[in-house]
Amino acid sequence: MDHDGANQQLLSATAADAVEPRHSFIADENDIEPINGPRDFFREFYVETKKLWYLAGPAIFMSICQYSLGAVTQLLAGHVSTIALAAVSVENSVIAGFSFGAMLGMGSALETLCGQAFGAGQIDMLGVYMQRSWVILNSTAFLLMFLYIFAAPLLRLIGQEPEIAEAAGTFAVYMIPQLFAYAFNFPIAKFLQAQSKIMFMAVLAGAVLVLHALLSWLLMIRLGLGLVGAAIALNSSWVLIVLCQMAYIFSGTCGRAWSGFSWGAFRNLWAFVRLSLASAVMMCLEVWYYMALILFAGYLKNAEIAVDAFSICMNILGWIVMIAFGFNAAISVRVSNELGAAHPRTAKFSVVVGVIESTLIALVICLLLMLTRSQYPSLFTDSSVVKSLVNKLTPLLATCVVINDVQPVLSGVAIGAGWQAFVAYVNIGCYYFFGIPMGLLLGFKFGLGVEGIWVGMMSGTIVQTLVLFLMIYKTNWNKEASIATDRIKKWGGEADHLRPREDMQK
Repeated sequence: MDHDGANQQLLSATAADAVEPRHSFIADENDIEPINGPRDFFREFYVETKKLWYLAGPAIFMSICQYSLGAVTQLLAGHVSTIALAAVSVENSVIAGFSFGAMLGMGSALETLCGQAFGAGQIDMLGVYMQRSWVILNSTAFLLMFLYIFAAPLLRLIGQEPEIAEAAGTFAVYMIPQLFAYAFNFPIAKFLQAQSKIMFMAVLAGAVLVLHALLSWLLMIRLGLGLVGAAIALNSSWVLIVLCQMAYIFSGTCGRAWSGFSWGAFRNLWAFVRLSLASAVMMCLEVWYYMALILFAGYLKNAEIAVDAFSICMNILGWIVMIAFGFNAAISVRVSNELGAAHPRTAKFSVVVGVIESTLIALVICLLLMLTRSQYPSLFTDSSVVKSLVNKLTPLLATCVVINDVQPVLSGVAIGAGWQAFVAYVNIGCYYFFGIPMGLLLGFKFGLGVEGIWVGMMSGTIVQTLVLFLMIYKTNWNKEASIATDRIKKWGGEADHLRPREDMQK
């Protein structure tokens, strides 16, 4: 079967529209046995925990370090001036946040395809998938570049204060190189994650973060370059990450997964675009949702103070959610690999372990936040008014941490199983038809300000999380493993566990 003879239909299978497989499903004998009693549960829990943390540990560290690149810049901007902090916050949250969501979402198509192909032994296809994603994401980056160029008038158009809009628009133009770094970084990350090659990315991210902090301090504070220094440091750090990751792949460490550049990357692009768009819609709706908090804060009285306080809370939440994103990556790899390998019970148990452990971690972090609510705002600002508002918002922040540490894990399950299209509809309904209107109603109509906006939007996340819980609870995992095998056949040939035994030995 031609590896590039991909079916032109959208291949995102959903829990709602999954049909009976068109071939007989053969479960692999290495799938875990049914769990009978607490002893079996805790034994398998320990085994799965080791597998999950082998992926989640480096992924969490990498996610925190990469997120901290922008957070460090924002932290130092708060010590340059309040307008610099507002400019960096708005650019990071609205302009770069919009682009980050689009790029991350389109790149997440590889989590389904690469993860399930790797689990089924179709390793040769991983490099071709990554190259197709590069083509699509760089084309998308070119279109998004105009958003950066015209950021200032667009921000003024949607009601941002002119001074903040002008400063954020100038900073956005400086940050165009970061946009194209995203286009290469996200496909590379998904390519390596599918093979469980996360440790290198974690070490690289840690080293670049140290260099970024030193360079940012030197340029922004020591040399007084302000926003120009921030842009130079942030762009340089992201470009360095991409170049080092490429060198790692090209060096031959990925074996059959990378066999060089191929013209096959340009074939059947439209089918791949449609799959990427389904993934993008799902992820973008999640990433943009809380980014909108910063935007709405700009419409309140004392907008600069509200934006600064909200941006600090979102910065803290962003760091903490990176832990959940690490679990998101790990559970996506575990579910996609196990479904691709025809291990439905193992895939299901991975979900249970991921949800339990992410919830426990979130509760510990909540306690730490509440205990340090009077101290941590000083890390971000010297304004006593802003620090007071952040202190007041901390209970909401703590509640949000619990919700947003569980929800990305459930989204990771959806990505690993290939449910992006269905979850996109769930996100639209819960976030944009319920959460945002509720937040605007409480914040503006009932005069509850930032707290009202946040409570309303958080309610949308709660509803979305409950829907995902219900969807996963009702999932037929045998059927999902069968669908994964069907998907692999269409995109990359026969799965190893369905091949005749003599073919597998060749």
